[in-house]
Amino acid sequence: METSATEILGLSNQELTDLVGQLGQPAYRAQQLFHAIYRQRISSLDELTTFPKSLRAAMTEQRITLSAPKIDKKFVSVDGTIRYLIAFPDGQSVETVWMPEGDGGEAGDGTDAGDEEEPTSDSNKKNYDRATICVSSQVGCAVNCKFCMTALLGLKRNLTAGEIVGQITAILNDHSVDLDKERINIVFMGQGEPFNNYDAFIKAVRLLVEGVGFPQSRMTVSTSGVVPRIYDLGQEPVRPKLAISLNASNDEERTKLIPINKKWDIASLVEAARAFPLRNRERLTFEYVLLDNENDSPDNARQVVQIIRALGDKADSAKVNLIAWNSGPEIPFSTPSDSRVHAFQKILIDAGIPAFIRRPRGRDIYAACGQLKRTQS
Repeated sequence: METSATEILGLSNQELTDLVGQLGQPAYRAQQLFHAIYRQRISSLDELTTFPKSLRAAMTEQRITLSAPKIDKKFVSVDGTIRYLIAFPDGQSVETVWMPEGDGGEAGDGTDAGDEEEPTSDSNKKNYDRATICVSSQVGCAVNCKFCMTALLGLKRNLTAGEIVGQITAILNDHSVDLDKERINIVFMGQGEPFNNYDAFIKAVRLLVEGVGFPQSRMTVSTSGVVPRIYDLGQEPVRPKLAISLNASNDEERTKLIPINKKWDIASLVEAARAFPLRNRERLTFEYVLLDNENDSPDNARQVVQIIRALGDKADSAKVNLIAWNSGPEIPFSTPSDSRVHAFQKILIDAGIPAFIRRPRGRDIYAACGQLKRTQS
């Protein structure tokens, strides 16, 4: 009976140490392998030049594989955003988005990434000096947010830690990124609810920090409100910043838009946010997708103010990102006018709450927030 293959993309340093030990190799080979997979971002065992050919042959014989995700298609926006369709061997695919100059999502969050996102007068630069990668954690999504195109896919399967990391390394390689010289942020805001694939997501985070070389402060994870995992994330020694997708100002409206609010309502979200331990200068982000004449009234804004104030001491460490809804086929909402968006923002700011408007990126190629549905054109 043939043994199953062992995929090494997604393995930790300790797991690689155990693997090379089974091959009768010294532990330093594991460190070489870890460095090659994650820091050098090799895509096949043929590129493993630190290993002698005999050892590579032995790995092949033992069915040890390195199957980096492949870029199947690229869609380029007029604003420079690129939507990648990333293919996996089982025929499934996800989308990963490259945004030169980001979208303003990190602004005001207390980190270097946030400082870089602050608006400048030189906003029309053609050559990026930083970028954001939006990565998927699942093929499709089961949360069923009513304003999101990904919900139309349903959930196909979870991604492995290797498939999550592999999306990022594939994009870094496509842009020949040198992480020692370039400022790249990662947002876990693509297809899927990261907290519904928590173990693979958090393992990927550790590999990105310890292997690929990303600082924790340059990562953000967004959740639709899986409350138990917010508590879990707060206990992780290595973790991204947290963004909570609020998207409504009261439970009736939120349940209509995000059905899991029946299980974890706004009060439970607030309680979890109050308990979430923040690092020095770190802010807690609440994201709010504005839908025209649905959740974008002045009353809605005033209710959001009350939600933030209910955070108690944490209120001073909260910020709100406003996202004017990005339209998509089969979704029965409209994008609010700029005047309604700015009026909503003004109410929050006048109440002393930092509020930022995220720039839409890649709307013309279905790459913007809420538009990821593996669209083929």
